[in-house]
Amino acid sequence: MGMAVIQNDKDTIMTLHIYNTLTRQKEVFKPIEQGKINMYVCGITVYDYCHIGHARVLVAFDVITRYLRSQGWDVNYVRNITDIDDKILNRADENGELYSDLTQRMIDAMHEDERALGVLPPDMEPRATAHMDDILTMVQILVDNHYAYATDNGDVYYRVSRFADYGKLSNRNPDDLLAGARVEVDEIKEDPRDFALWKGTKPGEVSWESPWGPGRPGWHIECSAMSTCCLGETFDIHGGGPDLPFPHHENEIAQSEAATGKKYVHYWMHAGAVRVDDEKMSKSLGNFFTIREVLKKYHPEVVRYFLLSSHYRSPISYSEDNLMEAKAGLERFYTALRPFAAVPAASLSEIKGSDYHHRFVASMNDDFNSREALAAMYDLVREINTVAKTDIKQAEVLVAELKAMGAVLDILGTNPETFMQGSSLIDSANNLGAEQIEALIAERVAAKKAREFARADEIRDDLLSQGVVLEDSREGTTWRRE
Repeated sequence: MGMAVIQNDKDTIMTLHIYNTLTRQKEVFKPIEQGKINMYVCGITVYDYCHIGHARVLVAFDVITRYLRSQGWDVNYVRNITDIDDKILNRADENGELYSDLTQRMIDAMHEDERALGVLPPDMEPRATAHMDDILTMVQILVDNHYAYATDNGDVYYRVSRFADYGKLSNRNPDDLLAGARVEVDEIKEDPRDFALWKGTKPGEVSWESPWGPGRPGWHIECSAMSTCCLGETFDIHGGGPDLPFPHHENEIAQSEAATGKKYVHYWMHAGAVRVDDEKMSKSLGNFFTIREVLKKYHPEVVRYFLLSSHYRSPISYSEDNLMEAKAGLERFYTALRPFAAVPAASLSEIKGSDYHHRFVASMNDDFNSREALAAMYDLVREINTVAKTDIKQAEVLVAELKAMGAVLDILGTNPETFMQGSSLIDSANNLGAEQIEALIAERVAAKKAREFARADEIRDDLLSQGVVLEDSREGTTWRRE
């Protein structure tokens, strides 16, 4: 049964490899503690609704977490929320609302979007405003150790020149950064490369008390403090979006390693950028899409499948054509599963010896290559379609295997009939409802019995023009949306 796996050292294939942004190469994953993985991912700054770029990061690390757990790893997944930031305060002022009301509203919306996309909540979801004591403690340590300095206006800056390894994550030379830095007009900093750990505030602005006067934290120090508080001074994996290696993650390393004297993170992972029709997504270009806008048009599983169909590190282009391609790919799976809706998923232990499962695991162990994992599942679908013609029992075994792999990626869990009859391109204003379609099918059946074949063909063509495909068989007529 199944396709032959390319001969290779099985232990090598089944060893987890992760591309480490820090070393710019794939490495064998070696946990700090046997069998356990501590992972921190930079979350959302909650001043607006989440966009499709956020969806890429959310789904990527959700799949990574689900896969690792399916392989027996004990994963402690922490994803923070930045709920105090200049963007948040500016937006709250624009709206005429309390910043805390804005952030709570956006957090609730974010959780709705996550649930729609099948993204599991992290084990811990720390908020910056709840870790102010940890932030102040870390800033104080940096000041005491001369890695930071306070200015007359209540700001505290990190002294980049004192951290010898600055630039190691983004592979940037500190001297080049100095040459390209723009010296601020007030020249308040010792060095234009220095960045804010604490920002002094004016009377009436949102602030917290500190040894340097009332203020609020800089963005970078928030993650250093929260990750250390939740996972310790050194942990396994730190992840985030494509725009974070510099300066955010570079600054996190500088802060954390200067404060603790220890290596901050062993493996750095970054998801690829989302482009829209091969252009950078931006509000100024008018191609900026929130998750909830996208889900008004596309079925959530189609969006998830679209994001899974590329390697998480690869840039991905959001376009009508690519979403339609994802829809068609997902429908190939559901078409094969349609006669086997009642077959439950197998357990992963039951399918461990399968060639397809071996390919699936080998792909995911190769830096979580979901694209290749889906390719193995596609080949399994082809075998299901072939075997089902002669051996239903064997086809059911293969279907159970396919569903088990789908469950790891959190796809293929919908009833096939429901998926095929539900619109994968959602537009309730123009789509016929299921009751209307069933009524027209009944009318067509009656027309055929009355030998009114022209009317029967008219109904079929009319439904097809509205995106509904009829499929006749000896058992009757079924339908699906095109």
